[in-house]
Amino acid sequence: MKDFNVVIVEDVPLELKGTEGIFKNDIPEAHIIGTAPDEVSYRKLMTKQLPDLVLLDLGLSGSTTVGVELCRETKQAHPEVKVLIFTGEILNEKLWVDALDAGCDGIILKSGELLTRGDVASVMDGKRLVFNQPILEKIVERFKRSVNNDLMRQEALIDYDIDEYDERFLRHLALGYTKEQITALRGMPFGVKSLEKRQNELVSRLFPESKGTSVNATRLVVRAFQLHILDLDNLQPDEA
Repeated sequence: MKDFNVVIVEDVPLELKGTEGIFKNDIPEAHIIGTAPDEVSYRKLMTKQLPDLVLLDLGLSGSTTVGVELCRETKQAHPEVKVLIFTGEILNEKLWVDALDAGCDGIILKSGELLTRGDVASVMDGKRLVFNQPILEKIVERFKRSVNNDLMRQEALIDYDIDEYDERFLRHLALGYTKEQITALRGMPFGVKSLEKRQNELVSRLFPESKGTSVNATRLVVRAFQLHILDLDNLQPDEA
């Protein structure tokens, strides 16, 4: 790894000292050209000399949004500067997404193995989306859950003989559409009576034990979610 300049943005003195120690002991190629406890100090540093890497804490002065804005500001003005998030926000997943949307090169959570030479080397070599073990475990768990949900949905569509129009009908019922509104959707070739017939057929398939018992639209939609026919994370209306 070639020598490079780094700016550390951290508002907790003890944590700043620990981070400086990591660079000094494990990453001697890094030259700390400045540290900043807040956005004002950081902006002043950036006008004096651009670093190759910004190690950026997200929670500054009690705010969890300042770090995200500094990341976005830095990447827009200086896309060549690497921004590695180093945060103690270990449970705030929405904040991680905001940081990724702001263009950061990676996220290191202040737990587990903390910041390693390998993480920094990966970022400086141009690798995007560098994460340490704690956040990787969460990402992998979400990925596995997403894949399993997709598989269960595909199996449910086959097992219950759900076609494209069944799915669209159920999805729009879940979104609060009336049957009249659903018939007006683009590419929906059914009238209200046809949709009522389709609803009854869905009830017989999704509630085989009902045997003529009345099942309203709300129960039908709930059942569709339970069977993974509908996906709460992909509940978007079609164009009218």
